[in-house]
Amino acid sequence: MGEKPRRGTRGLTIESLPYRIRVYSNNQVLIPASLVRKLNIQSIEKARITIRVGGEEHSFTARLLKTKYTDSRQFTIPKELRERVSLVPGSDIEVVDIKPFEEPKT
Repeated sequence: MGEKPRRGTRGLTIESLPYRIRVYSNNQVLIPASLVRKLNIQSIEKARITIRVGGEEHSFTARLLKTKYTDSRQFTIPKELRERVSLVPGSDIEVVDIKPFEEPKT
């Protein structure tokens, strides 16, 4: 009948790209639930992600990891990219673009 009660604390109110965020200690980056809903990417498993680090843009493909109770997603920055641009946990990055990944047609 009514709305479900909220679980947990209020999330980040990021609703547009680009956005700045800090890299977690496990080298993952959060995509807040409000942005996931705005971009309508709740059901995708892989995405083409573009980030900006130190003025340079880098694109890569990543799996979007789900949580059990929210629409938020996380992705891991590839090791080769982290080493190339000296990204460490706690670094600030800018997520420029997130698009569903489409397998190349053969």
